[in-house]
Amino acid sequence: MAEPSSTFSESWYRIAGQRLYLKPGVRVQRQYFRGERWFVLQNPFSNQYFRLRPAAYEFVGRLRPERTVEEVWRECVSRFPDDAPGQEAVLQLLAQLNFANLLQYEQAVDTTQLFERFKKRRQREVTGWLLNLMFIRFPLLDPDRFLATLLFQRARPSGEGSSGTQQPVDRGASVLGKLIGRVGAILWLVVVGLGIKVVMDHWPEVRDQGQGVLAPGNLVLLYAGLVVTKTIHEFGHAFFCRKFGGEVHVMGIMLMIFTPVPYVDASSSWGLRSRWQRAMVGAAGMIVELFFAAIAAFVWVRTSPGTIHSLAYNMMFVASVSTLIFNLNPLLRFDGYYILSDLLEIPNLSQRANQQLRHLWEHHVFGVANSTSPALTTREAGWLVVFGIASGIYRVFVFAGVLLVVADRFLLLGIVMAVVCLISWITVPVGKFIYYLATSPRLDRVRIRATAVTLGLLAGLLGLLGLIPFPNHFRAPGVLQASQRTQVINEVAGMVQRVVAVPGGPVHKGDPLLQLESPELALDLEAARARTVEAESRVRQALSRTNADVMPLRAKLESATRQLDKLKGDRDLLIVRARHDGNWVAPRIDELIGRRINRGTPLGLVVNSNAFEFVATVPQTDADAAFARKPRDGEVRLRGQEGEVFSVSKWDVVAGGKLTLPSAALGWAAGGEVPVASNEPEKAKEQFFEIHAALISNAAVAQVHGRSGTIRFALEPEPLLQRWLRRLWQLLQTRYQI
Repeated sequence: MAEPSSTFSESWYRIAGQRLYLKPGVRVQRQYFRGERWFVLQNPFSNQYFRLRPAAYEFVGRLRPERTVEEVWRECVSRFPDDAPGQEAVLQLLAQLNFANLLQYEQAVDTTQLFERFKKRRQREVTGWLLNLMFIRFPLLDPDRFLATLLFQRARPSGEGSSGTQQPVDRGASVLGKLIGRVGAILWLVVVGLGIKVVMDHWPEVRDQGQGVLAPGNLVLLYAGLVVTKTIHEFGHAFFCRKFGGEVHVMGIMLMIFTPVPYVDASSSWGLRSRWQRAMVGAAGMIVELFFAAIAAFVWVRTSPGTIHSLAYNMMFVASVSTLIFNLNPLLRFDGYYILSDLLEIPNLSQRANQQLRHLWEHHVFGVANSTSPALTTREAGWLVVFGIASGIYRVFVFAGVLLVVADRFLLLGIVMAVVCLISWITVPVGKFIYYLATSPRLDRVRIRATAVTLGLLAGLLGLLGLIPFPNHFRAPGVLQASQRTQVINEVAGMVQRVVAVPGGPVHKGDPLLQLESPELALDLEAARARTVEAESRVRQALSRTNADVMPLRAKLESATRQLDKLKGDRDLLIVRARHDGNWVAPRIDELIGRRINRGTPLGLVVNSNAFEFVATVPQTDADAAFARKPRDGEVRLRGQEGEVFSVSKWDVVAGGKLTLPSAALGWAAGGEVPVASNEPEKAKEQFFEIHAALISNAAVAQVHGRSGTIRFALEPEPLLQRWLRRLWQLLQTRYQI
């Protein structure tokens, strides 16, 4: 039978006469993904794994020292004409197996070729270090025998002598081994559930202590908590992997964002047949970590401030933050990634996602006709594309956030990290892409097109971002306020006797709002009357005498009279009145009845609802837009009715920075956008500028004093690249005063 032309490769002659076969020590295991059978090849010496589909394994399994690659391939084509791999697929398969150290040559090893392979492998390792500079690993020891001793009861094989070399065998699970099961699951649910309850019951204390977690005095304990928590985390992976039949031969130190923490290599779990066991190994670190974090919560709540108290809190903090941001997130190559890969049954998810994106680019953009997708189904291709794009974007944002956090505390270290990331994320990939364009055999037939398309896309992108103006605007959070409003306060101290005006109803200027009473004021008033009467009598008595000096007595009378008038005025002020027409707003005023209040206590507002203005807080990063670039027009949208728009008739920018917010609703403490001081919900952390905007009435929206929203100002169109560079410069100036 003649093979179709698509099965041939121009490079087949290089490998057709070779005699290759799997190394004798390679282990083969079966696995099932989405109901399909796969074969996993494992090199126990290098702990490397490689997955093959049945058709590919039929070819690889027939390789023998006495047979050439050509002979084996033709036999597969003859036996399996529909499933046998083509020549191009065989070339790629053998290259990957060779790189994974799974193949052996019939003839003596070519030292030059071996050196080249070692050199390429070292280059890939160095590239991996650069691309994962924040997570470099240093292997140190083999913990497998220690783990087996703790998990299993050990026994010597029968008939073994004292000098025998046979290894002990597993007789049964130890107490620790039995915890990895239903009993352990129930215990975990109880302990973690109680730990969550403890945290929620003491949430204010948890939140307040978290404000100082990055303080210099806490860094040593934070690192200690990190080491303890991550050691427990890694041993969780190791114990679960060993329990399910895997092996753990590597334990070492990983520099996670240049911070030494322990790690173990539990990659042997890839050989487990059950995907649920593989997923459990991936989740084991978080499971054990959360269990001990719950125990730390019990210690934290039972201890007074001190070293143990702070260490327990730091363990809780590390367990929660690292689990949510790193371990549980499937977009980074940590626990969540491997769990997702096993649950989706897509091996090598990240690698194959990159291959899928590369295939789409080569096939649809560069026009490579023989490019094949690594996906087996359309659904799998969709997963690969979504994961590849999402993980790339997420990594950029996570590492950018990490850089900013580190640079906030240690500027020099942040600069070093930024330079290294610039090299590994931009310089190295650009260099590799240029080398790929110039030398890749896959582009032999389309190299001119690929180069032209690349240059054209680059020029188009630069033109799109740097030359074409795009609509431009800026937003600022704010609050709707009545143009005429007054804060109602009491001008004298007293006890609230009754509320005169109904809260929420209309009032007129001078209407009584609140009635106070003050026995002390009444006594002072009677005493002042008595002093005034006494002073008047003494003045009259002095006038009836000859040559009497009445001037001091008249001064005393005037003083007593002024005091009496002042107290009478205070007595009148016991009735709190409205200063202008409007609505009397005092939601919780009834709670003050019968209570004594000091002078100047806020009691409510009198709001004139005939006219409103929107008061917005503009951060310093948008000050240039508000002052120098002259906004053209604006609109306001209020929370709860974002579909309705208020047009702005005019606005004024208040010069001079302010710290006190026009409403606490704009601050973080009330769910707003403005960062505020932890103990002052109406005080912003950074100065801002105020914009007072007059609104054109919209009958579809209820105008209520204190209702928050957002104002949007349109600016002159501007290219995106210019805006991004300005934002970056503002960020550096604001955070680091560069």
